[in-house]
Amino acid sequence: MSFADLGLSDELLRAVTDTGYTEPTPIQASAIPSVLMMRDIIGIAQTGTGKTASFVLPMIDILAHGRSRARMPRSLILEPTRELAAQVAENFEKYGKYHKLSMALLIGGVQMGDQVKALEKGVDVLIATPGRLMDLFERGKILLTGCNLLVIDEADRMLDMGFIPDIETICTKLPASRQTLLFSATMPPPIKKLADRFLSNPKTIEVARPATTNTNIAQWLVPVKGSAFDKRDTLRRLLKTQEVRTAIIFCNRKTTVRELNKSLKKHGFASGEIHGDMEQPARIAELERFKQGDINILVASDVAARGLDIKGVSHVFNFDAPWHPDDYVHRIGRTGRAGATGIAYTFVSADDAENIENIEKLTGQKIARIEAPAAEPVEERPAREEKPRRRGRAERAPEPEQEAPAPARAARKPEPRRRREEPRDDAPDDGWNGPVPGFLSVSIDV
Repeated sequence: MSFADLGLSDELLRAVTDTGYTEPTPIQASAIPSVLMMRDIIGIAQTGTGKTASFVLPMIDILAHGRSRARMPRSLILEPTRELAAQVAENFEKYGKYHKLSMALLIGGVQMGDQVKALEKGVDVLIATPGRLMDLFERGKILLTGCNLLVIDEADRMLDMGFIPDIETICTKLPASRQTLLFSATMPPPIKKLADRFLSNPKTIEVARPATTNTNIAQWLVPVKGSAFDKRDTLRRLLKTQEVRTAIIFCNRKTTVRELNKSLKKHGFASGEIHGDMEQPARIAELERFKQGDINILVASDVAARGLDIKGVSHVFNFDAPWHPDDYVHRIGRTGRAGATGIAYTFVSADDAENIENIEKLTGQKIARIEAPAAEPVEERPAREEKPRRRGRAERAPEPEQEAPAPARAARKPEPRRRREEPRDDAPDDGWNGPVPGFLSVSIDV
């Protein structure tokens, strides 16, 4: 089957051809004709299956047949994070370049005044995170009564981030007779309840069993002692011996991301970092460095785990075993995309036994264990025969070159104990941190 068999317009087929794609993925082949027939859709697909194009492509053709009205967008795409929203905007620009369509990207970190101006000009599609959209709506800056097509993307991630109440409120502001497309990698009960309430006779398209992992990804558990020093040493040995071209390394906490990136740079690796404490321009810049090959290792928290489509990632390392099994599926889904193969390593200590058991229960498979490569032996220098000195201070032995901290001196005051652990980096990512580059309003001329 080719894209020409799916009922897309000649202009859209030309844009798809320009990108180099020739055959649709299974989710695209199943979803696109149904969307063009105005059916409600529940799409269950693992990451890396091309689901974004499965709703962007037919939406462009649907929108091309109408006219936009001031402050009355005709379609809405909801994404859980700013990065995902910006990525969808890039897809609209890429595939819609032969159509005259406009869009507004509504995310935190961008001046609200610029977004309001874009809305007043009239747009065909809104691409938004729930928090910023709700803020604009409550300020009376946006009307959704003319929005006849709604996409809820990464629904299970919306659930994890606490956005479901906002999604329910937004759905009540749109026309009841609209077309609704819901996409999710898994279908937990709250998402099923949401679909039953707001979708009308939906067609369910499932290209992989919920919570399964990509069969193109070789998965390994790597036993570690648990200390930060041992884990960093194990990671460096794997990075040096496993022919790692590009890798994403996931950590559970933002402080771990920063410390690990600093350690990797110290040992000569071309690495960068991305986490929730970084402002949006810094995140975008770091991702661009990784995509362009300026760095080949990206240390990340779970803010980057879902939905980011970065081609050619050969390895994923779970420096910390994820606390939630769903996060494991989405983390390792950054490799093995679009038919390519990939490798995922998860470091496990004795404290991670329950987490690994939950992951294996969710995915329905046993993950094999593998020992990390042995550390390179340190070459011993032959001792020199010298006569003992009668006078003078004893010479100090050279300190080993390692990351383990030196023993604390007696005069040093002990550091105060931390009262609590740092929270996970999976809080709703929709704050405003100042100006950020991004798509505000884009017009695409023939």
